[in-house]
Amino acid sequence: MAKLPISVFIITLNEEKNIARALKSVEFAEEIIVVDSGSTDATIEIVKSFGIEPVHNDWPGYSKQKQFAMDLCQHEWVLNIDADEEVNSALVERFVQVMESDDYASVRCLRHDVFMGSALSPLTRLARNTRFYKKSKAVFDDTRLVHERVIVSGKELLVSEHITHYGYPGIELFTDKKNKYSSLKAKEKYLKGKKFSYLKLFLIFPLVFFQEWLFKRKIFSGVPGLVLSIIQAHYAFIKEAKLYELNAKDNKDND
Repeated sequence: MAKLPISVFIITLNEEKNIARALKSVEFAEEIIVVDSGSTDATIEIVKSFGIEPVHNDWPGYSKQKQFAMDLCQHEWVLNIDADEEVNSALVERFVQVMESDDYASVRCLRHDVFMGSALSPLTRLARNTRFYKKSKAVFDDTRLVHERVIVSGKELLVSEHITHYGYPGIELFTDKKNKYSSLKAKEKYLKGKKFSYLKLFLIFPLVFFQEWLFKRKIFSGVPGLVLSIIQAHYAFIKEAKLYELNAKDNKDND
């Protein structure tokens, strides 16, 4: 099969357990860009074994690193995946259709999360991510310190095909990530001038838990779904608590 005129870009840091799977899933692309911020494990060697020379860039933050990687891409159509993700072959076929029709500037696809070694129930509501788009119409929002978002000008197509995400192998790693992300998100809100809310601190945990467990239907994913819902609720709570901590420090310094 001839390779497709697509540039794939991936950012990495110590992803030796995941990167080979990700790279194998995007071998359909003419160009694969890997930007590494200083891996000390076997990530670099694995990337090179695929005939790819990784580019080093000191860590500037999620959005800026992805913008840096995207700027290196040579093709107009670009695909961004994380090192712990895998592209479904049916999704690649959809990409081809979109490129041939040229009716859309971006594609938003589903994301299947694998948690504790098992995929969530098909009845659980899946996350949706914009991953495939025209480079000339896209820019990353650099005000976001975490949960980076690409802003694309033009029509977007939502498809039912998916990417598989292996970023939640177990509870310890998942909670470690959420602790790190909550600090970054609280700082982001603080830098934007957002203030702590007592009402939100009081209500956010139960609201997010029931949103995740019932409305996003993680109830159908058994114990893993329950655990995920509780962790997501705790993440929402700790973000608000850390914003309170930042605001309280400000008030103390101003006394």
